[in-house]
Amino acid sequence: MNRTIDRLKLIFLGLFVVLSAGTFVYHIGWVWPGQKCEEAGDWWDWRSRTCASPILISDITGRVIKDDKTRAAAKADAAKVRAEKAPEAVAPKVESKP
Repeated sequence: MNRTIDRLKLIFLGLFVVLSAGTFVYHIGWVWPGQKCEEAGDWWDWRSRTCASPILISDITGRVIKDDKTRAAAKADAAKVRAEKAPEAVAPKVESKP
């Protein structure tokens, strides 16, 4: 009986080491690079482990926005996205004197 317990102990210890190493490799190879890429505002593809920058369709096609209303909407959307990416400034706390 004692031999069986020792064997099971080694099997579970080996299984724990293998699963821990696999988890560590997964984080090094996919999770941490993906977080770093997304923090930079780029797109992360986990299948090919590629960090890519988004490209505007107008850059690919060469088409220019001619309508003023559409151009204003595009500028407002771009400003909104930039504002979401920018870290929020924290106002300094001012103490009032009694």
